[in-house]
Amino acid sequence: MATRPESVRRRNAAAGATRRKPAAPAATRLRPGMAVLDGWVNRLLILVGSAVVIAAGLQAWFTLQQIPVEQITVTGSLQRTQTELVQEMVQPALVGGFLGADLGEVRDQLEALPWIYRASVRRRWPNALEIHVLEQLPIAHWGDNGFLNHEGQVFQSDSVQAGEALPRLRGPEGAAGQLMVSYQQLGELLKPVNLAVLALTLDKRGHLSAVLEGGIALALGNTDFAERVQRFTTVYARELAARPGEVERVDLRYERGLAVAFREPVELAVVVNE
Repeated sequence: MATRPESVRRRNAAAGATRRKPAAPAATRLRPGMAVLDGWVNRLLILVGSAVVIAAGLQAWFTLQQIPVEQITVTGSLQRTQTELVQEMVQPALVGGFLGADLGEVRDQLEALPWIYRASVRRRWPNALEIHVLEQLPIAHWGDNGFLNHEGQVFQSDSVQAGEALPRLRGPEGAAGQLMVSYQQLGELLKPVNLAVLALTLDKRGHLSAVLEGGIALALGNTDFAERVQRFTTVYARELAARPGEVERVDLRYERGLAVAFREPVELAVVVNE
């Protein structure tokens, strides 16, 4: 067998050998000065972008602050308060424009009006305020110029005509709530004899007196309130209902009875014992 030439053996050996991958080119490296410059450029772009956004936001905010309140809508059942008065009262609080208006101040100004019980205020885009009011619900006159509302709170008003049909309550300062409860209890106790309460007074000693329909005056004292009123209704239904125009005063400050004073021409005091 002929021996292969040395040159052929060398080529075959080279072909069978494991081939190495070509080395990857080395990454391009920035010089230190270029890297610092690139970082500053990025920071500058971020700062400029942030400044533009902030400036745009401030401009929008200032623009919104300049929007005036051009419409005021008042809702609610207004019987004693004019809508024009409500709109006029809130004007000082609107100097800040649509967004700057102090809604809390608007509400407080409205609730300071005598006949406003509660008020709510809200913005309506783009330039309006919506105001909803609840008026006081008076249940009685209080003193000469005041009224008592459904929660036993006193509010002052010169509008006496607004409550002409209401009973009149009088008492020391701070006694309004107690007197309202007594008035309601008295009204319930008098229902069996169909007598309405026209006036109820609490004096400084804590004694109650009342004026009923037909002008009947009751002296109730300061104890056993319900028991005394029930005693009156029993006697009234049995003895006095047939003579409603003759009874002037009934004194209930007795332990087990009452005294009745009649109008002129009959001047008679009677003590009825049970």
